Amino acid sequence: MGAIFSRGVANRRYSMTLLGAFAAGALLLSLVGIYGVMAYAVAEHTRELGIRVALGARGADIYRLIVGQGMTLALVGVAIGLAASLAMTRLLAGMLYGVTPTDPVTFASVSLLLVAAALAACFFPARRATRVDPMVALRSE
Repeated sequence: MGAIFSRGVANRRYSMTLLGAFAAGALLLSLVGIYGVMAYAVAEHTRELGIRVALGARGADIYRLIVGQGMTLALVGVAIGLAASLAMTRLLAGMLYGVTPTDPVTFASVSLLLVAAALAACFFPARRATRVDPMVALRSE
């Protein structure tokens, strides 16, 4: 009986595995994208960050500035993604089992996962920005 049941759900299992793999790829691409944008922003604003540090900004202030910019981008993206996913729930309704298409727990957990991933992607550029030496930054241009 187990083999018959396994064959019966094989197509759905394959579809969900494929969908999960694409979701993991999308998460990885979003991490790389946010990291790239934030690293570029830090590199472009090195002089500005050096001036801020020279005028007395603490490392925590610089860290908060960079992470704040990244999280603003991430939260806007999550809001747009939530709106788009709510609009597309009818397409996935046939693939779901035991979960409604607009399950609030799923939407909340995925949103929190994306925000946490964005925070992790912003960490390294923000850490590099806190180590900007004002003399080197001001001499570079």
